Amino acid sequence: MAQIVATAPGRCGIVGNPSDMYGGSVLSCSVQERAECRLITDTGELLVTNDDESAVFRSRADLQLRKDKLDVVRAVLTWFEIDPMEAQFSLHIKTAIPMRAGMAGSTALLATIVGVLDNYLERSMTPYHLAETTRKVENRVMGILCGLQDQHMAVFGGLNFMDYFGKEALEQSDDEPLATIEPLGGLLPSPPLILANTGVQHDSGAVHRSPRLRWLEGDAVARRNFARMAELARRGKRALIEKDWATLGAMMDENHALTSELGGSGEVNDRLIRAAREAGAYGAKLAGAGGGGTIIALTDNPEALGKALLDAGAERLLFPKPMPGLTVTRTG
Repeated sequence: MAQIVATAPGRCGIVGNPSDMYGGSVLSCSVQERAECRLITDTGELLVTNDDESAVFRSRADLQLRKDKLDVVRAVLTWFEIDPMEAQFSLHIKTAIPMRAGMAGSTALLATIVGVLDNYLERSMTPYHLAETTRKVENRVMGILCGLQDQHMAVFGGLNFMDYFGKEALEQSDDEPLATIEPLGGLLPSPPLILANTGVQHDSGAVHRSPRLRWLEGDAVARRNFARMAELARRGKRALIEKDWATLGAMMDENHALTSELGGSGEVNDRLIRAAREAGAYGAKLAGAGGGGTIIALTDNPEALGKALLDAGAERLLFPKPMPGLTVTRTG
């Protein structure tokens, strides 16, 4: 009996998101919280567990999505064409990342399952292809409208400038360019970032759907705003490297204004963002999709800012840090 264990971090978009859905650029940092998948070989049946839910998959019919906590496993098994009748392993997943909170918690789980099955099947995919495969599972099997930041951050981890030029169709055709991932974590200490989770859960696909349709239809405001977000990420890289927090914070504020103009924020998000700015944050914006979820703020006084955010209704504070991406280990 052998065990394969994979872990992967969540992420927070510093500036540029969600232009990753439109061939744009993003500055993003991992969070310290991680998802985990454990594959145990030679178990005799395909037992799958996630928190308080478990099931034994006995046939391909058991891989039909059911909108429960095991769908992430069903989706990856479907992608890899695993027949439960022939599977000789069990899968156990868990996560410390707040789910449906704009920190790519579900994507991190998917990445760990992709990682253990890649190892188990001896596919030896590159990090780029692990990220691309994770998104294909999320988009094509689960039907979730999503960008490309989440999967690449789960796999690569760290603090990155990422560019998605040529990938705006979201089709991931075989002849399109791979993402450009530029690690920045080794160049400087972690930026002074703080996350405030609202406790509100949301469907990121639903949040993205309306702006995506506007962009596809050639809406001038949508086209302009997403192009400007990508430019903010490119310019934000210099501000980050030079530790020009005032400039980076102003870019975060502008990014949020552009997102809000397209209807991508929400009352609870905006309340926490106002509280952050009133408490002296350099800038604040959505960490991911809107409609609740999580906001990110840039500050040199995290203690005071954290108190202000909790007083404004934040349910939980998190502190981003460049962390390793997808890691896979095998024992036995």
